[in-house]
Amino acid sequence: MIVFPAIDLKDGQCVRLLKGDMGEATVFNDDPAAQAQDFADAGATWLHMVDLNGAFAGRAVNAEAVSAVLKSTRLKVQLGGGIRTRHDIDRWISAGVSRVVMGTAALKNPALVQSAAKDLPGQIVVAVDARGGMVSVEGWAETSDMPVLDLAKRFEDAGVAALLFTDVDRDGALEGVNVEATAKLASQTSIPVIASGGVSGPEDIKALRAAETGSGSIDGVICGRSLYDGRLDLGEALALAS
Repeated sequence: MIVFPAIDLKDGQCVRLLKGDMGEATVFNDDPAAQAQDFADAGATWLHMVDLNGAFAGRAVNAEAVSAVLKSTRLKVQLGGGIRTRHDIDRWISAGVSRVVMGTAALKNPALVQSAAKDLPGQIVVAVDARGGMVSVEGWAETSDMPVLDLAKRFEDAGVAALLFTDVDRDGALEGVNVEATAKLASQTSIPVIASGGVSGPEDIKALRAAETGSGSIDGVICGRSLYDGRLDLGEALALAS
């Protein structure tokens, strides 16, 4: 299972939001490239980045910070936030991003995501962000009437690398990852699932490993606030996930 330390970007800084609320942002580092290097020094091989401003604007806003990370570290970067067009996808893949995460586009323009996944095998991740079991989009500002599983099934045979499942109501709250919902989604689709939202410590990593079944794969876990708060040691998380 891959551990993805997270860098969420707001106004060029590393922040963590509480339940997706841009008004509830805590700044943890004003140098994203330095933060990325700290994660690499701790043993990480992947980095999950989100352009929070971009998610609301529908276009790249923190491109300079993302580019600085790409230039300063050898970490494989998984990037989401405001990526809505094929031009956006190709731009970031060409810049060195290993995986592009698409959420709003997956709901509103599934043909784009399916086409990109076909052309770029292993490089497209579909974000399945949930509030009350329904898909949330536009930087989590809108909740649709589409159930999570229905969105996932759209891409069952599209060749996407993974489904990034986030329980929005737990994100940044340190209340524990929603293991039950994550495992249920993993068992209902052949696409590997990445867990996100609420990871509070090593027990969450252990619980996700224990929940893996033969019928579904929990391929990774996003860790954010727990790392910044010191509740989770990255080296320990990597060891537990291996």
